[in-house]
Amino acid sequence: MLSSGLTLIFSMMGVLNFAHASFYMLGAYIAYTISSVVGFWPALVLAPVAVGLLGALVERYGLRPLHKFGHIPELLFTFGLSFLIVELVQLIWGRAAVQYAIPKQLDGPLFTLFSTSFPAYRAFMMLVALAMLGAIWLVLTRTRVGLVIQAALTHPDAAEALGHNVPRIFMWVFGGGSALAGLAGVIGGNAFVTEPAMAATVGSIIFVVVVVGGMGSLAGAFVASLLIGIMQTTAVALDYSLAHLLGKVGVAVSPATPAYALLNVTIAQSAAILPYLLLVLILIFRPKGLMGTRE
Repeated sequence: MLSSGLTLIFSMMGVLNFAHASFYMLGAYIAYTISSVVGFWPALVLAPVAVGLLGALVERYGLRPLHKFGHIPELLFTFGLSFLIVELVQLIWGRAAVQYAIPKQLDGPLFTLFSTSFPAYRAFMMLVALAMLGAIWLVLTRTRVGLVIQAALTHPDAAEALGHNVPRIFMWVFGGGSALAGLAGVIGGNAFVTEPAMAATVGSIIFVVVVVGGMGSLAGAFVASLLIGIMQTTAVALDYSLAHLLGKVGVAVSPATPAYALLNVTIAQSAAILPYLLLVLILIFRPKGLMGTRE
């Protein structure tokens, strides 16, 4: 869900939005505040709208004056904005994690398979993510609004000559991407932990997903996110090391063996770096990504 919003902003507008994960965090905190007053379901709608409007204001009054200076000022602005949002969150909600709970209707197992229960809320997260992806695809490819957005992003001068307000389109595309990040925060904040470091936890991995999937490809972001998720989950379950494999073929490994510590690193211990290793391999052998197109 995060990667879909970043694909709209980073890949289609060319804006290096380092504050994207911060909008995800804002979505979680705003949903926590709204849900404590009127419940989770109104927060599911209101929080993404609020984050989207905030994103549109950021583009209008922060990023728009910087577009003419290139990508570096945009990068520096969003990088600084991410720190500012973290400080504001700590001032308003504090430094400790907040009690943003899963709604009671979805708090429990959906089914049990071989003594393992699958949470109903996880299924809800998957359904929302798929519905969101389908809605984005339909809007961009099957509606007049989507055609105007694509035209403004690929041929801005021609779109402006036809009477479309390209800067306004950019503003709402940025706001829409921010709203998607806010929606991810609404349903991810209570599934994980809502605290000031939650943006830093996912900040780097979403860029990995966008680059591995292919710049500007929503389908690529979807495939890459599934690939990376399955790869990390599988790696955590594999408690094997090079020393273990060498022992299987009759090669003894002892503390006196060169690189003994490295040989004893298990696949489970290295699960966190596997997405970044995949990113390096993609950049070397397929720079356009899995489903991207080379410009």
